[in-house]
Amino acid sequence: MKSKKLSEKIIKTFKSNGFILSEPDILLDSEYIIERSGENFRRSMLAFENEDGKVMCLRPDLTVASCIKFLEKKSKSKIYYSGQAYRRINKKGADFVNDQLGIEILGSKDQLQDDFKVIKTILDSAKKIKSNKIKIKVGDISLFKKLINSLDMPERWKLRLIRHFWRPKYFEELLKRLEKNSDIDSITFDTDNKRFYEMKKMKQENVIARRSIAEILKRFNKKIKDPRSFNEGKKIVKIIRSFLKINCELSKLDEKLLNFAKINHLKKNIFKEFKSIQNLKKLNQEIIFITNFGRDIEYYTGIVFEIFSETKEIARGGRYDDLLKSLGAKKNIPAVGAAINLNNI
Repeated sequence: MKSKKLSEKIIKTFKSNGFILSEPDILLDSEYIIERSGENFRRSMLAFENEDGKVMCLRPDLTVASCIKFLEKKSKSKIYYSGQAYRRINKKGADFVNDQLGIEILGSKDQLQDDFKVIKTILDSAKKIKSNKIKIKVGDISLFKKLINSLDMPERWKLRLIRHFWRPKYFEELLKRLEKNSDIDSITFDTDNKRFYEMKKMKQENVIARRSIAEILKRFNKKIKDPRSFNEGKKIVKIIRSFLKINCELSKLDEKLLNFAKINHLKKNIFKEFKSIQNLKKLNQEIIFITNFGRDIEYYTGIVFEIFSETKEIARGGRYDDLLKSLGAKKNIPAVGAAINLNNI
């Protein structure tokens, strides 16, 4: 861990804001992580086989590790942690070990208040160690979902675009296919149809790739019943690309979104629910809103943010209301958190 004095300053801020120490496990069941958290973690995990033949991994993510502990041991819901995340990164000179200090509100009861609490606490901590030129980038994954669900296109396309938004390269391929009205070929459709009826015979509560059989069948059913012909792809893609170019100061966001809705003949109130973003005006801090920001981590569902000094990221976090359910909770448990990356300080 880097400077002990530095860590003590940050931890003092965490404690003064009501966060209680939690120490998530270092070793995790790698199969469980892959099944529940997706292939993105498979590529980054440092895994090994123990003496019993079970494949374990060093925790690749402290948020995921904290959520697992919360579910298994019923730990406190407003926590802070100090430790390392171990992740393989395909970048020259990148560290395998990331020293982090972070906070999480698991079972968040007040989205507006808790989003602000996490960002304000992390910002205050960052200012204690990097007082100069601190800025914030923010985005909101839920705004993208609201846009997609408001557009007039087949349900299967909405599901694809929302599901793969966090994978920029593949998402771009989907946009190109949609633009050319290139849908799933008949062979793939027939395979999906066959699989649908096979899965109906399986236990509905079983989980595959983080979703129960019942949830998968519900999605399949929508796709199968969807009309196969669609000729508005080019128009839809133009709207999506236009949305993903929005990049402005927070003070100008209301006007930008209203103008975007007007130009594209969308309902005026399509983006009315983004109070967590608007609430950040109270920080009296330079904040940039970017629609294309924060989509590189699969589990984010709402507000996402990054605090940086000059060009260096100090901290990062966001809201992840679906993650705890994907890790085994019986229902969605709202949550929000962030971590300071000590390697960058």
